[in-house]
Amino acid sequence: MPNILVVGSMNMDIVTRVNRHPLPGETIHGLNTSFFSGGKGANQAVAAVRSGATVTMVGALGEDFFGNEISRLLLNDHINLSHVKRKSSMTGVAIITIDDSGENNIVLNKGANGIFIPKDLLDVELIQYDAILMQNEIPWETNAFILEKASELNIKTVFNPAPALTIKDRYFPMIDLLILNEIEASEMTNIPVKDQESAYQSALRLIEKGVSEVIVTLGKQGAIYMNQNGTVFRSSAFDVPTVDTTAAGDTFIGAFVSAYFNNDVADSLKYAAAAAALAVTKEGSQKSIPFLKQVNAFIKEAQDFLINV
Repeated sequence: MPNILVVGSMNMDIVTRVNRHPLPGETIHGLNTSFFSGGKGANQAVAAVRSGATVTMVGALGEDFFGNEISRLLLNDHINLSHVKRKSSMTGVAIITIDDSGENNIVLNKGANGIFIPKDLLDVELIQYDAILMQNEIPWETNAFILEKASELNIKTVFNPAPALTIKDRYFPMIDLLILNEIEASEMTNIPVKDQESAYQSALRLIEKGVSEVIVTLGKQGAIYMNQNGTVFRSSAFDVPTVDTTAAGDTFIGAFVSAYFNNDVADSLKYAAAAAALAVTKEGSQKSIPFLKQVNAFIKEAQDFLINV
């Protein structure tokens, strides 16, 4: 059972269902609105703990109702929140619209996430963790601080650059596992990623920059894995009805990191793809993330999945 530290964002997601997304300047009627605990950091923490990992969450919440509610829900999942800071700011909020096909548009207000700074991590003993998982919904200076400290301590780092940004070349060798989607891969490598072949070229460029392992996810087209030893896996995706894709990527990442410590790469990719597939069949972020037994049962019943070496 891996012991994972997640350093990242926690948001309240305000989700409105629509028949279609509005055009610029257009007003349309929403079908219904719901509130869900979210944020990439919290979502990935929930996915990891529900897949069997021990998880500590580090980040910032506001001193408001949303902060209290998010804390309550994460504690229900047995996530350690002892290092979560409370800020005199509103809790992060994501405004999400989801259309009939399940695709989403998201507007993010960072709130407390945006003022989570390196000094907020000084009381965290990093050495006790098997891996540190990060995303880009907190200030880059905080992620850079973690990458540098983890490199000094030889702790495995997993980085999900979402939203994507340009980082200095010296940080790439500090990233042990980089997991990103086609949009983020395109932005970080200047290679338009549309299919597995272009994902391969993008992953190769990231490996050449010094990243130890790379996974580029492609939604319904599956994913590609590459490492510095030249190992490559191309995986498919499970075909399921899509209700809400909001937390699919976060579910894949948290599930993969949890599975990775007890399984080989191919099995971990399959497990993560199954977890993500189950997540898109339900509405909400953390509410949609499946548990270990559910994922294993789904894999046992499913037939339509392929790993190519």
